[in-house]
Amino acid sequence: MSLTIQDAARRSGLSEPTLRYYEQVGLIGPVDRDPSSGHRRYREEDLDDLQILACLRAVGLGIAEMRTYQANRTRGHAAAGEQRDLLLRHAERIEAEIATLHVHLEYLQAKAALWDARDHGDAAAEAAANERVQGMYPRLEAMVLQ
Repeated sequence: MSLTIQDAARRSGLSEPTLRYYEQVGLIGPVDRDPSSGHRRYREEDLDDLQILACLRAVGLGIAEMRTYQANRTRGHAAAGEQRDLLLRHAERIEAEIATLHVHLEYLQAKAALWDARDHGDAAAEAAANERVQGMYPRLEAMVLQ
């Protein structure tokens, strides 16, 4: 049984343009074509690759990393260490992004507390919030310089 690009897109969660692009850059395929129409026809087996790519894309891997991941998959156990290292490097990047987002969240909460104190005319709370905001500047500046 073969699937149209619409079927493959729906079942994989990837858009039709993304499927075409992934074929163009060599992440999938070449995809079989219908002899009479020339339209792409995906096999059920192709869906495994598409679903893996959809997951990798969802966690933020780039095209080059997805290409490496796919190449390592074809090598099987021989590439297990490389596959692990690729995923752990990306996990480290995500951890760094999470740490950055925590600082951003803390800053926004401190600024909101500052304005809340001003809104309520609470000078002591305003001073405490302002001190908290001021104390965050070195962390924010360090992030900008990275």
